[in-house]
Amino acid sequence: MNKSQNSGILEQLVNTIMGVKTGNQQQSPNTSIAATQELDIKAVVVYKLGTILQIGAMILALLGMEKLIILIDNNSSLPNWFSTLLTALFFTLLSLRSRIFSLLDNTRSRQTYDQVIRPRWSPPPLAFPIVWMIIAVLRVISSVLVWQQMNHQFLVIPFILFVVHLALGDTWNTIFTVERRLGAAVPVVILGPWLSAVVVTAIYWQTSPVAGMILSFSCVWLTVAAALVLRIWQLNGSEPLYPVKLTPVEE
Repeated sequence: MNKSQNSGILEQLVNTIMGVKTGNQQQSPNTSIAATQELDIKAVVVYKLGTILQIGAMILALLGMEKLIILIDNNSSLPNWFSTLLTALFFTLLSLRSRIFSLLDNTRSRQTYDQVIRPRWSPPPLAFPIVWMIIAVLRVISSVLVWQQMNHQFLVIPFILFVVHLALGDTWNTIFTVERRLGAAVPVVILGPWLSAVVVTAIYWQTSPVAGMILSFSCVWLTVAAALVLRIWQLNGSEPLYPVKLTPVEE
């Protein structure tokens, strides 16, 4: 098996784990999308409502896990490590598939990144799912450490802020990857995923310094990602920094 085959297998494995689609999304062959300068109020409402509902759904999941772990911890017939294992699996689900709680289209696809003009220093497409997979592992480890420090509680400020961070990231993915709103993606990535990552890392650090140090890598990566999103916006026409109305244009 040669090097290119090994690379292809690695890419397929990583994309499968992270749920990234490499094929083109279905589009009408004779239709393209044109952006106007008009604010898309409907899109703004949908993003806000979708994010709020996703946060609410994940908070309910936290509540459900807390009640389940209480039952397990009170069951003397189960080993002490069982609740830790379930907690790690739960945070793995949140870290890898938080989008299952979202009503928005959160399809992970390389199409937008492959088609836009990118700066020379931009990472190759495969780097993103690999880095996010590493960050997912770090999120799980740091969250379990915080959970232990919080006496096995889930419905606490660190985890509520954590699910807010995940929801904001999923909404950003809808804006940039799915709908290709390069302008709106700039302020959203800064005020959403990046800023919330800093806040969550700080809260984790206060609860468990080791957990905060582990999670801080995500802040470094999101800083790079935010700079990349800004540069892509500049290189691709600098559309307005808000959701604009999109209209189909027959070719």
